[in-house]
Amino acid sequence: MRIAAFNVENFFSRVRAMNGEDTDEGRVILNEYSKLNARIAKETYTAADKQAMVASLVALGLERSDESKWAILRQNHGHLVKRSSADIAIIVEGRGDWIGWVDLKKETVNEVATQMTARVIHDIGADILAVVEAEDRTTLTRFNTQMLRAAGAQYSQIMLIDGNDERGIDVGLMTRPGHVIESIVSHVDDLAGADRIFSRDCPEFRVRVGDDVVLVLVNHLKSKGFGAPAESNARRKAQAQRIREIYEERRAEGNEFIVIVGDMNDTPDSDPLSPLLGDGSDLKDITEHPKFESDGRPGTYKNGTASNKIDYLLLSPALFKKVTGGKIFRKGVWGGKHGTVFPHYDEMTLEIHAASDHAAIYADIEM
Repeated sequence: MRIAAFNVENFFSRVRAMNGEDTDEGRVILNEYSKLNARIAKETYTAADKQAMVASLVALGLERSDESKWAILRQNHGHLVKRSSADIAIIVEGRGDWIGWVDLKKETVNEVATQMTARVIHDIGADILAVVEAEDRTTLTRFNTQMLRAAGAQYSQIMLIDGNDERGIDVGLMTRPGHVIESIVSHVDDLAGADRIFSRDCPEFRVRVGDDVVLVLVNHLKSKGFGAPAESNARRKAQAQRIREIYEERRAEGNEFIVIVGDMNDTPDSDPLSPLLGDGSDLKDITEHPKFESDGRPGTYKNGTASNKIDYLLLSPALFKKVTGGKIFRKGVWGGKHGTVFPHYDEMTLEIHAASDHAAIYADIEM
């Protein structure tokens, strides 16, 4: 049985800000979008809030119009802003004075990139595939039918539950015959006080493999790239702590075979991931298994350096004992011009052709 995790960065459409070659510019746009929507949700807008909201609107290109290259300001009832030839101002006092929001524009992912995503999935050949940053179940099913079937890599079961991310980047699971999803538990509404814990979700998939059951928890933790670092780190640690609690609860219920997979957005030695990889946790990182095949690059993101190790397969001790191999599969990641950093698919002649900035990671387990 092969279990894999792959951040696909959307199949057919992607936020325009992150669909070009200048990812630094894209991060600025997403950060301003996140800050603006957080302030829009406030019950009362202070003078400082209004000033910051105007700055975010300008950064998003919305100072002259409700639509820009990057975003759309939807003012459905009432108005958030008043524009003049020389100025833009917030004209309401809080969330209750208007109905609306800001959407990020999307555009079609490069066709070669979509083909390379299908090729990665074909080449890793996972029986249980956790996908991160998929648009929705409909898109995932369409991708399976249109792209994976043609590549001879079709899956029989596909499940994805919409999460909490307004950009529509969710986590899901795809399985092949003989690996049956028996049940799902969503944690999309788990709370810490009045706030939802998970940026997306932490769905638990109960997968039957012969006489055994494997519990797969798929995750995409809070990114480092958007918002104040201290706040992002604190939220990511709270998410890791909640995952640890779920894991311990399931172990106490008698589940021996558990795997926690996905994009954790931090390194193994970081404080936010200490609930999973420290603090007495018995979870095992697949990359630490003696039968794991290493290419000398520990990271899973972009150039594969240690600081870019952010995608994981964390196994319960009983599952770790059954490991027969594993690998980080990089051929869908841009490896530099002519593949000078590491080899990528020959069809990838431009960085935008890459399947993803994330390598897939997998474990082979004898069940």
